[in-house]
Amino acid sequence: MIDEAITELTPLVGTRAACRVTGRPQATHYRRHRASPAPERPPRQRRPQPRALSVAERAAVRAVLNSEEHVDKAPAAVYHELLDQGVYLASVSTMYRILREHDEVHERRRQATHPARVKPELVAAKPNSVWSWDITKLHGPTKWTYFYLYVIIDIFSRYVVGWLLAERESAALAEKLLADTIAKHNIDRDTLTLHADNGSSMASKPVAFLLADLGVTKTHSRPHTSNDNPYSEAQFRTLKYRPDFPDRFGSIEDARAFCQRFFTWYNTVHYHSGIGWHHPIDVHYGRAEAVRTGRADVLTAASTRNPERFVRNHPEPPALPQAAWINKPATDQETPIDSINP
Repeated sequence: MIDEAITELTPLVGTRAACRVTGRPQATHYRRHRASPAPERPPRQRRPQPRALSVAERAAVRAVLNSEEHVDKAPAAVYHELLDQGVYLASVSTMYRILREHDEVHERRRQATHPARVKPELVAAKPNSVWSWDITKLHGPTKWTYFYLYVIIDIFSRYVVGWLLAERESAALAEKLLADTIAKHNIDRDTLTLHADNGSSMASKPVAFLLADLGVTKTHSRPHTSNDNPYSEAQFRTLKYRPDFPDRFGSIEDARAFCQRFFTWYNTVHYHSGIGWHHPIDVHYGRAEAVRTGRADVLTAASTRNPERFVRNHPEPPALPQAAWINKPATDQETPIDSINP
């Protein structure tokens, strides 16, 4: 061992030469053999502060703080109330220390407790089973002027089933739009779920009463959780990122004409990546399978003409969606939709 060799050589040649022969740095040797363990410190006796309150005084302060008169008040409020009565018991910090010793430093008032909002988990396996709706603002001709766009979208087909543009946000307008749209699409009772966020119109009593009368189930997003309403959010993004979307609309007529063009394009011309690059109208009305078959025939013909160009596998068009989820459960093993794209 190096330590034993240095111990034997040191009396003969000295510490420096012994370290040089054994290859150990001299500083390391001194650090190991000269460092003596630190002496144990005697346990510190905690001496009471001579100015501290006595046990009886501390008990009296705690009794006052927890009395029926003061139990719902903050210590600072009790302190100043007592001063107004000509009484001084202790400083505010001392009051907190006394309460902290008994684990009583917390909200002293009775608080209302609200149950946690349940995460909505919705699935649509066909059109007209789950709709999502929301309201967005469109800038008017001058600053601080807006038009309000109400949009209802089918989450399975991404088809906009109804929309309304108005100069204000109103529960009555929302109620009328929902009633007209449900009637237009001949929705039977107990077959539709309508999802929305917690806006004033969405959570209004007129809307709730209407949906109850029509047999429509309603669900709401959790507060401040935009991911709970992803289809409406994505559709609004598509609207506002269109090349011809203006910074401001000159009038509500201009905005209404733009929306008419946009929703016609969105439903009938737009190739939507979330539904296998089909038009929403084709998926909504059951024509997408025939379109996909036609695409498959074209790809098969191309592969037959030039098989060397398809070396990996036979070309196939994207599969049609089987289900659309809002908050797909983590334990569900179904293949999820690839993405919710605009």
